[in-house]
Amino acid sequence: MAKKAKKIKTEKGLRLKIVNPDSAGIDIADKEIQVCVPEDRDGENNRRFGSFTRDLHEICSWLHACRIRTVAMEATGIYWLNLYLMLRDAGIDVILANPLQVKNLMDEKTDEADAEWLMLMHSYGMVKPSFQPENITRKIRNLTRHRSNLLESASVEILHMQKAMEMMNIKLSTVISDVTGKSGQAIIRAIVAGNHDPVSLSQLADGRCKASKETIAMSLEGTWEDDVLFMLEQSLKAYDFYQEQVGDCNNKIESLLMEYAAAIDTKGTEFVRTKKSAAHKNVLTFDMEKYAFDIWGVNVRAIPGMNVGSMLQLVGELGHDFVDKFDTCRKFCKWCNIVPNNKISGGKLLSSHLPKRKNPVGQIFRMCANAVKDEKTEMGNYFRRLKSRSGSAQAIVATAHKIARIFYTMIKNRQEYNAKLVGSDEKELLIRKIERAKKALFKLDQRLAEAS
Repeated sequence: MAKKAKKIKTEKGLRLKIVNPDSAGIDIADKEIQVCVPEDRDGENNRRFGSFTRDLHEICSWLHACRIRTVAMEATGIYWLNLYLMLRDAGIDVILANPLQVKNLMDEKTDEADAEWLMLMHSYGMVKPSFQPENITRKIRNLTRHRSNLLESASVEILHMQKAMEMMNIKLSTVISDVTGKSGQAIIRAIVAGNHDPVSLSQLADGRCKASKETIAMSLEGTWEDDVLFMLEQSLKAYDFYQEQVGDCNNKIESLLMEYAAAIDTKGTEFVRTKKSAAHKNVLTFDMEKYAFDIWGVNVRAIPGMNVGSMLQLVGELGHDFVDKFDTCRKFCKWCNIVPNNKISGGKLLSSHLPKRKNPVGQIFRMCANAVKDEKTEMGNYFRRLKSRSGSAQAIVATAHKIARIFYTMIKNRQEYNAKLVGSDEKELLIRKIERAKKALFKLDQRLAEAS
């Protein structure tokens, strides 16, 4: 656990106190790693190592020999990950620091100076740790991000299929809203199989399609060029491959969730399933609502805008114990980058713009906020009220902030979602509008009387 800096009073004034005497600093690169320990631990206290696996084991052994208990290292690309995990498995507390917050301002820019500066700042407790989930949570996060990449690749192949049909002047996407739906897939697969008769293909469309069979048949009158048909077939096979990969990824994620939920002793309330409808596309093949309840102790799906996909991503990004790593709800929301960054000087507010950085958790809450804009709920009323005053962009950030605070509070206090604590319902808002209109009408009547 990272210790904070402390000040002590001396005869010559205030001084910083060493809070981490058994600390080290590590500067990481692709080919070499620089490690610095206190001078009293080894004659050669600032050493350079390679980046191979045997070098990482050598670093762990040397730090144990130097009686090092905690280490600070920069988060450089992805190079830090293997050493970070190996040091944690070796029982050494690791603080991962943002390179922008630990810049060396004293010496020349060298690896030795950077490692020594990291050690010095960490010994005084001046290194702010970055949030890192535990190992099993990291595995779930890796797979959820990989699943998102697979879905993006599948969506690219959908665009390729639409392009191939446009090149043959097949206007299927203009009469059917989703070419990956039941009707669109049946028609495309029949085209690839060799059926090029528009009337026959139009009969494959579902009866619930808004377009008539005649309109669909007219949209399927194409040129049927061999090279473009080959492109369409290749894109369809690639799409099917990615969908198969997503299914395998779902199975692997479920196995990790089962292991994760079994290892956590969460004492929550009784599980009550929400009545939200499930998505029809990219459906998870397992009960994510129940797994999330087993991990957090509350059913966060009851929050407006929260769906099973968002819950899966939040489990992978945060884990079950993130409320212990963020002392307050404000710190959590600030880390998510969904609160204004107020800059005050001379008692004046200079700026309150959000920092230009993307946080995956903050992006998830923004998507949840965007999903409630048309809902007839207290959260939907809150979004539309802010949108009328400040615009859509500000309303999304403010609503995401509200959802994040509700999410944190529910898990922190093991409290189920209560819509009455969110805001006013539609009836109360209408009553307020009527009262304001009455007051405005009364003032107009008074002005009219004075004018008469």
